[in-house]
Amino acid sequence: MRKQDKKSDFVQIGNVIDRVLKNYRSEPDCELTKVWRLWDEAVGETIASNARPAAFKGKLLIVHVISSTWIHQLQFLKNDLMAKLNAALGKPLVEEIKFKIGPL
Repeated sequence: MRKQDKKSDFVQIGNVIDRVLKNYRSEPDCELTKVWRLWDEAVGETIASNARPAAFKGKLLIVHVISSTWIHQLQFLKNDLMAKLNAALGKPLVEEIKFKIGPL
């Protein structure tokens, strides 16, 4: 197989996550996967370039950030971020956010 053919088979994880999780998660969890698609718009460019959703468990969203300084800053904005995310989701699906240093 040529290199170009292999490259065309790659798909971004955001494009398949809904289909995969429907088999393993409840409906509210599947709805929460929309966070990956709407994150940048909901939180704004500055936050989006320094923090990314990483995982969720129930209504807890785990967000990776680039530094402890950003964790500290985002703690002050947590309630506002949850409100923006829930508004973008159309339902109160995020009840808690935990920030951790991790890869974006």
